[in-house]
This record gives sequence, C-alpha cells and structure tokens, in this order.
Amino acid sequence: MKVARGPTAWARRALLVIVLLGAAIIPGRASSQPEHDCHGSRCRPAGSILWTRGLPGSWLAEPGVTGTVSSQGPGYAAAGNGVAVVGFGVTVAAFQASTGHALWQVAITGVPAGSLIVGVRAFPGIVAVGMQPQAGQPAAREEVMLSAATGRQLRIYPAAAYGGAIAANSARTVIVGTHAVTAYANRTGRILWRRSTGPWDEAWRVEGQYVFVTQTRHGYLGSSPVRALLRISLPSGTERRLRAPRPAFAGDLSGVVDGVALFASPDGVWAYSGQDGQLLWHRSAAVPELTDVGQGVVYLATRDTLTGVNAATGAVVSTASKSVSGSLYWVSDGIALGLDQGALGEAWGYKLASRKIVWSSTSLPWPHFFIDLSGLGGSASPGSDIVLLATCADVGAAAGPLAAPTCLRPDLVAVTA
Repeated sequence: MKVARGPTAWARRALLVIVLLGAAIIPGRASSQPEHDCHGSRCRPAGSILWTRGLPGSWLAEPGVTGTVSSQGPGYAAAGNGVAVVGFGVTVAAFQASTGHALWQVAITGVPAGSLIVGVRAFPGIVAVGMQPQAGQPAAREEVMLSAATGRQLRIYPAAAYGGAIAANSARTVIVGTHAVTAYANRTGRILWRRSTGPWDEAWRVEGQYVFVTQTRHGYLGSSPVRALLRISLPSGTERRLRAPRPAFAGDLSGVVDGVALFASPDGVWAYSGQDGQLLWHRSAAVPELTDVGQGVVYLATRDTLTGVNAATGAVVSTASKSVSGSLYWVSDGIALGLDQGALGEAWGYKLASRKIVWSSTSLPWPHFFIDLSGLGGSASPGSDIVLLATCADVGAAAGPLAAPTCLRPDLVAVTA
C-alpha cells in the first residue's frame, strides 16, 4: 500500500491541507466491507462506505493531496447531530447523516456581494455558516445561522475573521467576535451575555464546556507573548483569567486537551494547567501534530517519530514512524485516519498503539479531506462517527495545460470510522 507522507502541525493551519512529502510501505492492512442488511454508521464496520451522494456545483480533480475541490473556492463540511453539511461559494447542501438522503440546498443571502463560505459547523438543530467578504471590503466575517431541518436562514451574527459560532442549539448561539465572546438568543437576537477579549483578534480553542482565549498585546497576528488565558464557560459566560507564569506562556496556543492548554514554540511544546495556568510539562524539538480528545492524548512530531503523550502528565503512551504520521489526518480512541491519494485512493485506520492498519475502505478516487481550523467542523467533526470526503468518480478534460481536470462526477462520501 502506498502511503503519502505529509505535514507538520504548522501546515495544517492552512486553509487547504498539504501533506505529501514522500512514501512508505505499511503492512498489516485489514479490509472492512459494508453489511447490506444494516442501516446507520454504528452497525457498520469501520471503513465501510455508508453512502455516496452527488455534489452540486462545479468541481476539479486536483493532483496530489488536494484531490476533489470546488472550482468556486475552498469547500467546507461538517457532520453531527443527524446531518452532514457541505458548503462552497455561497451554496450549502445538507444530507441526513445516517442515509445520505438529501435534506435541502440553499444559497446564502443577506451578506455583502462577493462573500464566500469560510466555515461550516453542525450543532443540534442549527447549521452555522461563516461568510467572509472579499479582500478590501470594510465588512468583517458574518456567521449565518440556518435551520438544520429546513435550511431556512434564522440569524446573522458579526464574528471575528477566524472566529464564528463555537456552540449553538435552536435557542442560543455563542460567537467568537473581534473583541468579545457573545451569547445570543436566536429567536430575538438579544445578547444573553458578553465577555470582552480585548482590542485585537485573539487565538482561541474550545474544550468541552469552555472556550480558552489568549490575551496578548497585539493579538494572535502580533509578536507579543501570551500574557494570560481566559477560560469562559459556554453555558453561563462565567470567566476565569489564568495568569501566565513569568514572563509569559511559551509560544502560541495550539490546542486544549483534557483540561491542558498546549503551546507550541521553536523550543518545543509546553503544557499548562487549564485550571490555574501552571506549567505541567515541556518537550523540546517537537510540534503538536494530532490530538485524541477521547483518550486525552496529544501526538507530537519530532524529526523521525510521532510520539503520543498523556496530555496531563507528558508520559509517553505510544510511538510511530514519522513516515506513517505524515499520512494521518485525525485520530479518535487511538485509531488514526489515513488517506491514500490519486485515482485509486483509499481511507484506512491506523492503530497507533500496535502500529498496524486495522481497517481500510474500498477505492475513493481523488479523496479530499475538509478542514476547519477550529476543530469544530471539517471532515471529522466532534461527536460524529463518520468521515466526510469529496471524491471524483469520473475525470474530464482540463481547460488548459496548467489547469486541473474537470470532475464530471463529484461525490460526497460518508465513511464509517
């Protein structure tokens, strides 16, 4: 089996994933086939193709790791709470997560002309769609709230460029804005609570019922160190300020796992308590690559090894070759999702503790993994046991010598994981 090598955690911050660095051969593949008398992802073995549905719009079959992408700009997806949603350009299409039955398709309205989708997240009863205006326009990102059942637009809330909805249901929505985290009542748009985060856009991460927001002198794009970390309750808005150990938190906030805030810097990874901000452990010459929220494990990439460590203690729980880790996109309960590329692509599950592939899918031509930098959406969304991939079953001609071929049959594929 051909396995593509890929990115460090820094590359994953790009809007499009770029993970190809080489190739390696991995033995021990176990195949999984769907059971025809079973319905829903929970009764299918991992690696089964749960459903395949045609994608609206114009798509391309890009070579390498990019795969099947929309010609109208980056595509975004999310699955959870009974729905699977994909958005691109100004179009959002929703499917029933268990069967792939088409629910609705809408075009976003009420936003500045030229705005494009920059994020899709699925919450109970609500789909949140981030819309970003064209460069040079004075308006900032807006979060458009849709009914998950019908696609009807409910509200539009102002948001930070890399913020948006971080928690929502039919009654309320919590938004990361430019200067504050705010909870709104969806029926009236009334503010339920608001917590100021300062004059700049700040880095943030959600874990469980809390959002952690950095406090710096010039925002996350500046060079100032992180002086404090705000921990804000999503249900109530209760805030606690975690002071940095002198002189500051080391590096940039890269994640929060099992109540531990992880910071990455050129000097390695630093782990701080999400309760009081105290330093818990440090590993030099490493960057965060993947996180397993369910098991409380963070996977750190070094020069030639992917090391899984307990987030609370820093104790090593597993190691794997870096040649394997480069092909992994997501991990849950110790099983990482890997993808092969090209016309004969496949998805596969890699058990990190035993270093073996434990399941694989059938062919998924030109697979594309949807990214949401927040971790709240994308191909693999929290609380969902399916992975959404865009594939191209039929490739047409290219418009020019440097253009990617047109995809004549773009599909959205749900794979059990």
